[in-house]
Amino acid sequence: MQRLAEVHRSDSEFDELLRDLVNTDASSFIELAAGFFGDHLAMTTSFGIYSALMLHLVTQVKPDIPVIWVDTGYLFPETYKFAQKLTKRFKLNLRVYQSPLSPARMEALQGRLWAEKREEALDHYHLIRKIEPLQRAFKELGITAWLAGLRAEQTDYRSTLDRIHQIDGRYRLLPILEWDSKRVEDYIERHNLPEHPLREKGYVSVGDWHSSRPLSAKDDTGRETRFQGMKQECGIHLPLTPEAEESLRSSGL
Repeated sequence: MQRLAEVHRSDSEFDELLRDLVNTDASSFIELAAGFFGDHLAMTTSFGIYSALMLHLVTQVKPDIPVIWVDTGYLFPETYKFAQKLTKRFKLNLRVYQSPLSPARMEALQGRLWAEKREEALDHYHLIRKIEPLQRAFKELGITAWLAGLRAEQTDYRSTLDRIHQIDGRYRLLPILEWDSKRVEDYIERHNLPEHPLREKGYVSVGDWHSSRPLSAKDDTGRETRFQGMKQECGIHLPLTPEAEESLRSSGL
């Protein structure tokens, strides 16, 4: 596959970018990426517990960056209010994407997939409500690289990632990959960033209301509070499976 970066710059310039990004600080990382990818760069957000950090960090460097938010239609009321608050505070260039299949229609035709307590059903739910809208956003906005707030300590999969890597033909850029929880907390406190309202209720990771719960004494990690403990990732950050690729092709993506 031809590297998408070649659309913008030469091989030598891209190799230089890779060298510069290896050990640079997060802000410089974002600045270099913005200069290289230009209007083909976006960031994603879930408006989750620590989303204010990445939104602040990125918009300090590139205020008008497209911010892609995949709204599943099943988020907590507190998340929708938090999203509105952060959108106003950071004057976000917010791009909201949703499945063309409404929650009510999906439930009528396919049932409450998350309630089946089967990983296959949950995977199908995520394909409909998260993966398809995100891939459509990338295509419609002409995105070849995007910034995300994944951190190595969050899941086993994330601990294997590099700060910049290719996934499904695009470049994913992770400026805070090596940040630990203390560094995250210090940044939030230093910049007086707002916290997600559900944090005070014991949530350390927040997604859909039916697949998120507060942390308990039995949990080893915060990710165990998601997806009924069946998986660590929803699929939005994983490479597409052959089945998902076929489904997206049939939808025109």
